Amino acid sequence: MPRSYRVSSRQPLKKIDADAPSLLKLLQRWRDEAGQAGYTIKRIAVAYEAAGDGFWLARWLWARDIEAYAIHPASVAVSREHRRAKTDRLDTELLMRAFLGWLRGEKRHCSMAAIPTLEEEDARRPNRERQTLVGEQTRLINRIKAILARFGIRSFRLSLRNAADRLIAIRIAE
Repeated sequence: MPRSYRVSSRQPLKKIDADAPSLLKLLQRWRDEAGQAGYTIKRIAVAYEAAGDGFWLARWLWARDIEAYAIHPASVAVSREHRRAKTDRLDTELLMRAFLGWLRGEKRHCSMAAIPTLEEEDARRPNRERQTLVGEQTRLINRIKAILARFGIRSFRLSLRNAADRLIAIRIAE
């Protein structure tokens, strides 16, 4: 009689490149190893920390009958008593513990981010692109202001439309 195989009894930690086919190959290898050991695999569930554009992987895995979840990073409880070094191994163990608790149905272990459809993600793209551009603009303005401050110019407003024309007219003390 085949036994059920639990990931918690093995807890594999494996670093691989950001390559979906190699992840699928690794999961298949683990499934085959479990089958050879006499275990029956009914489902494979994986989880990772949600990030801006990382939802394509979850959609790709779901299309291959692998349950994929994106853990909302702010929902994982972190001990604030002890300052600890942030390492991939510690983060992985924390995420794995939270994910296993979530799979068992225990409340407040973590929450999953909703996996957006491709259309929903494409609809968010213009806003994300705008945020990136505004951030880049702010960074450049701050750099120019820092350069101007070195020359004693502190009240110049770079956001004005005619800032380039006014910049030419500025004279420094030297």
